[in-house]
Amino acid sequence: MSCKSPFNGLALISICCLANIALAETQILKASTIITMDEKNPRAEAVAFDTVTKKITAVGSLSDVQAKAPQATVKDLGSTVLMPGFIEPHGHPGVGGILTQSPTFWVAPTNGYKTWEAVKAKIKQEDAKAPAGTPLMFNGVDKLLQQAPEPTREILDVLTPSGRPIILFDNSGHAAYFNTSATKVFGWTNANPPKNPVGGSFGRNADGTSNGVALEVPAIMEIATPLMLKAIPHPLLSVAKFYAYMSSFGITSSSEMTYNAEQYKPYLALASVPDTPLRISVYHMSTDPTAADEVKWPDPSMARKNGIKLWADGTPWLGTVAQSFPYLDNERTRNAQIILGPLGEKGMNYTRTQLDQILDKFTPLGYQMAFHCNGDVGFDVVLDAYENALAKYNLMGTDHRWRVEHLGAARADQFIRAASLGVTVSMAPFQYIYWGDLLDGTMFEPAIGSQWEAIGSAFAANVRPSFHNDGPVSPPDVLLNIQSMVTRTTDSGKVHGANQAVTMDQALKAVTVNGAYQLKRENEVGSLEVGKYADFVELSADLTKVNPLEITEKVKVRGTWVGGKKIDLKNFIDQVDAIDPSQHKGLIKSSIVDMHAH
Repeated sequence: MSCKSPFNGLALISICCLANIALAETQILKASTIITMDEKNPRAEAVAFDTVTKKITAVGSLSDVQAKAPQATVKDLGSTVLMPGFIEPHGHPGVGGILTQSPTFWVAPTNGYKTWEAVKAKIKQEDAKAPAGTPLMFNGVDKLLQQAPEPTREILDVLTPSGRPIILFDNSGHAAYFNTSATKVFGWTNANPPKNPVGGSFGRNADGTSNGVALEVPAIMEIATPLMLKAIPHPLLSVAKFYAYMSSFGITSSSEMTYNAEQYKPYLALASVPDTPLRISVYHMSTDPTAADEVKWPDPSMARKNGIKLWADGTPWLGTVAQSFPYLDNERTRNAQIILGPLGEKGMNYTRTQLDQILDKFTPLGYQMAFHCNGDVGFDVVLDAYENALAKYNLMGTDHRWRVEHLGAARADQFIRAASLGVTVSMAPFQYIYWGDLLDGTMFEPAIGSQWEAIGSAFAANVRPSFHNDGPVSPPDVLLNIQSMVTRTTDSGKVHGANQAVTMDQALKAVTVNGAYQLKRENEVGSLEVGKYADFVELSADLTKVNPLEITEKVKVRGTWVGGKKIDLKNFIDQVDAIDPSQHKGLIKSSIVDMHAH
């Protein structure tokens, strides 16, 4: 309740205090068991929270909690197991919504489309169903996993006999493919593309006409923007659907790792609706002209700016990674047009001098740094730059919590060095889960590929690793991450690098307290303790009592609570649907930039 008034005096203060007391209500949830993630009090039977402050007031046995709140109502959740809401500290809800939620069709291998044949069948099916002339968007074709050819204009024209415009985004974020009808939406005469933009290019046939391929963000933005504006009438609703999608996996706190100024209004709108299911921490892209600016939010508990996002290198799925070892030369890597390398420091997006200049710009402002990095060479360069900046600005030994993200090729000694610098890491289980069978022996020598995503080594070094899915790169399936990292299994059930398996306790920390720590929210969320927000996930079974190989089969998410409110996802979607979409068209442009940046 707000006590702002044009009047002053003790009388007003007294009235406000009485009003707050009148509105205050304590509620108690009882569960079959509560996994608190509080080392001082690991298990409980009940939790009480204040519906006004939205914070926990008691955790313990039902009798103890009731003794502290005798007037409270008790809601018995029966067989439900309660945990702190899951935390994914590295996400991209904006581009996730635009590129994976309806009206876009998500045809990635991580979303069930394992082959190029499955992608073709989906394109044909939707082309036959949609109203005549309606443009369609598809996202997620993966030449490496699906063994897809380059989907040229000629190929896509055959798949869309209706003649409607379509666009198909590559899973890497570095390419987009389109049919002949789409070129008319772009305004190209006789399918002749314009001059290549700086930093991007349009594929051309021998006669100069478009082959239906756009490479890199400047070119993708030029062709995708006009089509997306026609295909996605309510972009904020698309993002809301991704919020709901994340919530369905038990997530209550996440981040936007490629924030720019155009996203302020959309994220403010989503944070302001009554049934919003996520707390969001944004990391401003260092390349955005306003990245150094302070960003103020009405309710920082729901949305706030944490830091700055930078990119060390590229993606392992295209061979654009700063690593010290080559790819194996075989039919699979050749068909995917992988750069065999090794690129070493040539795979870096910045020189060390440029990195130092960027850190010089943002470090004095007090922001938390977060570096995208996949290669081992890249990790060395990032740690060198971090060490230099931390020493230069007297931050050694302070609680800065600078981050590094993904780290597929990181080594044990690098994690140890990171820990010595106070650097924390967010790991990407999805890289191992979906690509692990290829990484070990097809993409790389087994000594490298089997150790991809060396999360066991990260825990051993005490860098407080978390898990993330980098949505929309993969579904935000927290339970699958836990299952796969505890058993070290891929989605096919195979095991590679069993020495990198983690314990159940470590996996649970990765999706709760460690994620909260990386988002600098450990005093708010991540464990169920007095004074923290009442953010919960309801599970159908106790993760610690289930065979780890059967977690995704035996454990289901029953719902989430944020700030002591049970989230109604239908209400949330309806609330966002009622918002004027014309105010959020900027999401289209920002999502195209974002798709390349993760």
